[in-house]
Amino acid sequence: MPGNYSVLLRRKDWKKNGSFNLNMDPLSQGIIGAALPQALSREKHVALATMLGFLSGMAADLDIVIRSDFDPLLFLEYHRQFTHSILFIPLGGALCSLPLYFLIRRRNDISFLRVYFYCTAGYSTHALLDACTTYGTLLWWPFSEERIAWNLVSVIDPVFTLPIVVFVLLGLAKNTNQYAYLALVWVLVYLSLGLVQRDGAVEIANRLAEYRGHKSIKVEAKPSFGNILVWKTIYSTDSDFYVDAVRIWWDKEILYEGEKISKLNIKRDLPWLESHTQQSKDVERFEWFSNGYIAGDPDSKNKIIDVRYSHIPNEVDALWGISLNEDANSHEHVTYWTSRNLTDEKKSRFWSMIKGND
Repeated sequence: MPGNYSVLLRRKDWKKNGSFNLNMDPLSQGIIGAALPQALSREKHVALATMLGFLSGMAADLDIVIRSDFDPLLFLEYHRQFTHSILFIPLGGALCSLPLYFLIRRRNDISFLRVYFYCTAGYSTHALLDACTTYGTLLWWPFSEERIAWNLVSVIDPVFTLPIVVFVLLGLAKNTNQYAYLALVWVLVYLSLGLVQRDGAVEIANRLAEYRGHKSIKVEAKPSFGNILVWKTIYSTDSDFYVDAVRIWWDKEILYEGEKISKLNIKRDLPWLESHTQQSKDVERFEWFSNGYIAGDPDSKNKIIDVRYSHIPNEVDALWGISLNEDANSHEHVTYWTSRNLTDEKKSRFWSMIKGND
């Protein structure tokens, strides 16, 4: 049932109640990239290890330069692809350490192998952290094209990042690696808490599907922007996606019921689209990128949306999608679009959810 309201759900009274291209933000990538080599550094190398790890921790996202004026979906295929593969880590560390070593060697007593060690340690954190978000990361490329998304943390979460910044800066100020261990412990604690929150949200979505009489095929929960309190849940049936949101903390659960949208059906929604055309291939590419969560835009003909992301977690209000053209020739690509229209009213509603208002 769509609606801008909430229902309190507890396990014990369930039946009674019835009841943007997303990157992990560069600061998080850099500071976690700095924390690991700082923790592994020698005392005389604390500052250098931190700097090398910070730069290397962000380096994998240089894949954003792989794009094309003629193929608007090319960057979707290559972002978080080979540069984010586990197998690429040794090479990524080498690509970072070579120029950095030549920049610092004259003023610092440090070997190339030590620079490579620090850079590789920093680089290694990037893909794993990205896999903890919701976007999808090709960790096992080239052996698998599966987009790994563990859905543990938002791409931007100040509560996650700021303590790490504090610990790393303390380590720099006091020239010790002891605070870096605290930073890494905080990373593990927060991601573990995200895992508990995610599984709790999935359980609620399963109960909701059962209450509605739906046989769900797939259920996922994703943290909403900037926090691990409010989660967007999506479960799919044979024909539809059901989008809701839940705020979960300890034994209190608040469900914000959301919306339903039909899965994309090419024959029904785009009957004019021929299978041999480039636009048809682009639809397949966009479906792969979206992990199958695609639907026709309810407000616009010939548009396809990624159901996974929206400004308000219990709404189908896509942040991006593709547009098709019935008059295009067989070689023309689709158009990729984004929506960043976050109104004050939506901000207010989202903040109300975070605060736990019923």
